[in-house]
Amino acid sequence: MTDQVADTSTTGQTRKRRVWREILYILAVYAVYSTVRNKFGSAGGEPGHANGIAYNHALDIIDFERHLGSFFEQAVQSWYLDLPAHGFIQIWNIFYGTAHFVVTAAALAWLFLRDPERYPRWRNTLACTTLLALVGFAAFSLMPPRLLDKPVSEFGPPPAQVQEHFGFVDTLQEYPTFWSFDSGGLKKLSNQYAAMPSLHTGWALWSALVLYPLVRRRWAKGLVVLHPVATVFCIVVTANHYWTDAAVGMAVLGLGYVIGCRIADFWDRRHHAPVAPSV
Repeated sequence: MTDQVADTSTTGQTRKRRVWREILYILAVYAVYSTVRNKFGSAGGEPGHANGIAYNHALDIIDFERHLGSFFEQAVQSWYLDLPAHGFIQIWNIFYGTAHFVVTAAALAWLFLRDPERYPRWRNTLACTTLLALVGFAAFSLMPPRLLDKPVSEFGPPPAQVQEHFGFVDTLQEYPTFWSFDSGGLKKLSNQYAAMPSLHTGWALWSALVLYPLVRRRWAKGLVVLHPVATVFCIVVTANHYWTDAAVGMAVLGLGYVIGCRIADFWDRRHHAPVAPSV
């Protein structure tokens, strides 16, 4: 009995240490993400300099989508806001600001508790996807649709570079909710041009891939599948992203999965490597 109690106590202590270790890993990755994400883009260079770079990149994306005949974001947003009560767009504003954090964190915690065998691969995938996205934020600052018609003082394009009026509505400003990173101190701290790739989309698809095997009921699986679909719809109707951002976000997730699996396999081989007998 004493040995059983000791084994149970040791297992509990090991689990606690692992929980705290995972929390430290997650906090470290998020600290790097937040620091790098907010260092570049709208916070960089002389006034108007970062705006011009991000605006030119936006024109490149729009030209690319027009070449494909798929620059439909403004038409979709206009249609949606013409619905009764503006389609209750405030709900999508809240969804945009909260769901990617809440759902992703919940999926990560549930995976840790329910499926520890899959956990290392998908934790690594999330970390690698997030860190890879930083390369995009730093190398390709992108003005989101909602800022294209704004004055330069509100992170819009420099007047001399304006080519056309696009007609997007900044729903975060026009239909405010109880919070918004589009105003006050958050507007100055947050990188307004961290749009390529869309981590909202990447994290939403990651959450769906993690949660789908964990849920049993059909309606729950349906909600899981709907989450990334709703996220892409949300980023378009709120004019926070182009559809291209979402596509690249999914591609970055795929690359993150490949790298994350290789890292997990490497550590698994090291952990199970045979110990050489002592002479």
